Amino acid sequence: MKLINLILNLLWLIFCGIWMALAYVVAALICFILIVTIPFGVASLRIAGFVLWPFGRTTVPKRDAGAGSLIGNVIWIIFAGWWLALGHLVTSIPLFLSIIGIPFGWANLKLIPISLAPLGHEVVSTDEGWGGR
Repeated sequence: MKLINLILNLLWLIFCGIWMALAYVVAALICFILIVTIPFGVASLRIAGFVLWPFGRTTVPKRDAGAGSLIGNVIWIIFAGWWLALGHLVTSIPLFLSIIGIPFGWANLKLIPISLAPLGHEVVSTDEGWGGR
């Protein structure tokens, strides 16, 4: 299973992972420049790492996330989240048009929720394959 995840992650990196990760890095840099939004920048970099290497990992809600995460996610959606979600949607379309790209298109769609609400979630390893969770 680890070999399959490695192959899928390498193909993912080539076809769309690097481009989407760069979008998250740009969002993080903007957040770091604005200083008040540094927590958003940290979350964006965390998600950028996940977007670079998504197979074999998943996101889970943090148990200790509170109202601050909810408020932060609303602000995130307004300023950066919907752009990143749109990027995942747009990059999934050409992937779905090819038979080989279907798993990658599906993975792109599975990344939309975390692109909209990154605060209050953490990235964890999973033993499931690319179709799990």
